[in-house]
Amino acid sequence: MLTDARPRRQYRQVADQILGLASGQGLGPGARLPSERDLAEQLGVSRPSLREALIALEVEGHVEIRMGSGVYLGARPPEPGADQTGESPLELLQARCIIESAIAEEAARRATPDLIARLDRNLAEMGAAVHDTPVAIRTDGEFHITLASGIGNAVLGSLTENIYARRLSPLFAQFSTHFEGPRTWRLALAEHGAIRDAIAEGDPAAAREAMRHHLTESQRRFIEGRLFER
Repeated sequence: MLTDARPRRQYRQVADQILGLASGQGLGPGARLPSERDLAEQLGVSRPSLREALIALEVEGHVEIRMGSGVYLGARPPEPGADQTGESPLELLQARCIIESAIAEEAARRATPDLIARLDRNLAEMGAAVHDTPVAIRTDGEFHITLASGIGNAVLGSLTENIYARRLSPLFAQFSTHFEGPRTWRLALAEHGAIRDAIAEGDPAAAREAMRHHLTESQRRFIEGRLFER
């Protein structure tokens, strides 16, 4: 019988540790877990990995995250080893940063008036959708896919589309619920505008840096935003 030899994702390992900690302390449904800071210290893990683990457990029904209150064990019995959530959102953003920074650099060398016009239409549509997260997510993806497709390489266009589709995973969607809203979409829109301007000016270095800044800031907003504590 074939087995999956891939190592378990770090946040899944942390999720198992959280369930093990709750079980070891005899905590039952409705019990409140320690704060983010205390959990990270007790488990010896980074706060980003802890956040991914908590949100994965929330998606699976093992915990309930209450804004301004804390994390509470859910009614579903702990099942260490379960994996229903897919890639790490933060690792996905890191991968996109590496790939799409190079794409933006190349786009600045190959930009056409048609590409700039399509980016402008996208920016206008995204600007009208900052209060509508599902539409903002769609237009955000269209910006990145349009940019990759605009350099005339079908493989890069398809790769970007496939990677971005993973943003629709249950785990990433739950991250969006907690951390994305009008303020973050306005910030992303401004960052998209900076990328567009560098490409329109034909400045490869500036385009690369603008994309790197955008995707790095996207990671930071997930890491530093308030999850549940006051």
